[in-house]
Amino acid sequence: MENKEKQLKTPDYKKSPSRAADHVLAACAGFAAGFLVFYIFYKVLVLAIIGGLIIGAVNMFVASYTATKKRISKLRMQFFDMLEAMAVAMRAGNPMLKSLISAREDLILIYPQDSDILTELDIIIGRFNNAVPLSESFSELAKRSGLEDIAGFATIYATIEGKSSRADEIIRETQQIIADKMEIEMEIDTMMTAAKAEVSIMLFMPLVILGIIGWAGAGFMDAIYTTAAGRIVSTGGLAIFVLSFVLARKYSNVEL
Repeated sequence: MENKEKQLKTPDYKKSPSRAADHVLAACAGFAAGFLVFYIFYKVLVLAIIGGLIIGAVNMFVASYTATKKRISKLRMQFFDMLEAMAVAMRAGNPMLKSLISAREDLILIYPQDSDILTELDIIIGRFNNAVPLSESFSELAKRSGLEDIAGFATIYATIEGKSSRADEIIRETQQIIADKMEIEMEIDTMMTAAKAEVSIMLFMPLVILGIIGWAGAGFMDAIYTTAAGRIVSTGGLAIFVLSFVLARKYSNVEL
């Protein structure tokens, strides 16, 4: 296991897992959305292209940040499954290390070999074989992931390591706390789904209306695109639209 642990690269959860192709796809999607919005508001090709480039660049960073958050969220789910498998192994009388090894064997059946939790288990087990306490490895994982649940477990385990015969009960209780938090978050997310859909419709419906009127309005919108006052109104409308979009995204994402 020593050689294997040396070959493993410690995951950096602050770094985005997005590849170059993901960045290009996000930039193209952002460019298309930005081009469409700016063209609807101004009907000036140059401005639409500039707007598309700006939104494309912003969306590339937003998509990268979102991918990082999703990876950490996925690690949290995987860590929960690890605790569940560990609790089962410890109820059978296995010590902590053997429970970790047993949990890894169980997780191989549901997660790919390159998943973060299996990589972390290989690192933790390998470091233990190199005389690094499990509590230190859990604490190091908590710092790298920034997950409150892992940090809480690491603190609890550091307190009981080698001192308590109730380790299996404590792990089960920790797992139950995480499960309760996840259940509450899922309920909130379910309640917010309808609200998010309504917000999306309310945000993009004005664009649809402007697009239809501008295309089939028989000159009804010409003043907006040809006069100074019209340009000012368009700019104000665009500013309100962007502000509404940002606020809607911010307040519809509830984090516990």
